[in-house]
Amino acid sequence: MLNFKNDYSEGACSEVLEALVKTNYEQTVGYGEDEYCEEARNLIKENINYSNADIYFLVGGTQANTTVISHSLKPYEAVIACKTGHISIHETGAIEATGHKIIEVDGIDGKLTPDLILNELRKHEDHHMVKPKMVYISNTTEIGTVYTKSELENISKVCKDNNLYLYLDGARLASALTSEKCDINLEDYPKYCDVFYIGGTKCGLLFGEAVVIINDEIKKEFQFSVKQKGGLFAKGRLLGVQFATLFKDDLYYRIGVHSNKMALKIKNVFVEKGIKLATDSYTNQVFVDLSQEQIKKLEKDVVFSVEFFGIGENQSSRFVTSWATKEEDVNKLVELIKNL
Repeated sequence: MLNFKNDYSEGACSEVLEALVKTNYEQTVGYGEDEYCEEARNLIKENINYSNADIYFLVGGTQANTTVISHSLKPYEAVIACKTGHISIHETGAIEATGHKIIEVDGIDGKLTPDLILNELRKHEDHHMVKPKMVYISNTTEIGTVYTKSELENISKVCKDNNLYLYLDGARLASALTSEKCDINLEDYPKYCDVFYIGGTKCGLLFGEAVVIINDEIKKEFQFSVKQKGGLFAKGRLLGVQFATLFKDDLYYRIGVHSNKMALKIKNVFVEKGIKLATDSYTNQVFVDLSQEQIKKLEKDVVFSVEFFGIGENQSSRFVTSWATKEEDVNKLVELIKNL
């Protein structure tokens, strides 16, 4: 069977595994206070060109989102997000479980805009309602689209003008940064975001996300929230080794380039076949509208997702590529699609 279900079905890329094996018997201090975590922090600071960031390594994306959002907000404050956002539909109410409301908005191509944010602020001026304090976006979005530099800049301005935190979920940030539609560099993010995270789980690591805090208010006592939310990893050096490896020899970017290249081949054959795209993605997720007959035919040879992603009213079919996607498997999928 060919597998295009997600970008975390495999273990880790060989460079990461080799680094873990090489350092396996070394004895270091725990909880992210080791030399490998420090090396990884310094490499990330170099890549974002911002030395004053506080960086924490957590295990997963939901954990990172829950920790950041609950730490940043007062009990009566809320976060604005797209209805298609990960915190809205894929985190089992994790944010709500911390006592914070998600103000869900119908985005445009999976993205928020300044007008959409301002509209929610106008709706929530009464103190009998929750107070919006944070804007949550992701790049890539949950439906594979990307924010441009001007879009991010405009959202950032609205947030600054209205005393809102801007938080960016970067689970698939490598794919966004290397997309042909992207004009943002990693070093742009500290200029526009108060906090963001760099995803590793979906970018060739066994596990791990790097939370990068820019805003001094959010930095305060963040380590306590990490521990309270179960995010303080005793064997923290495993995260440090992986992220240090990811940011050497352009591995992080090479993974993004490969993933996008493989996905584009899949997207192009759907277009050539005349099958409708559910979204116009230029990243490592391809969403299409397949008939039940086409789904059943493909499912004989291919593993992929068919579910409600918040794109319209119906289910969509999703094909995802990763660091581990083999071009020969993509070519086999291409032939299967041609024969639908």
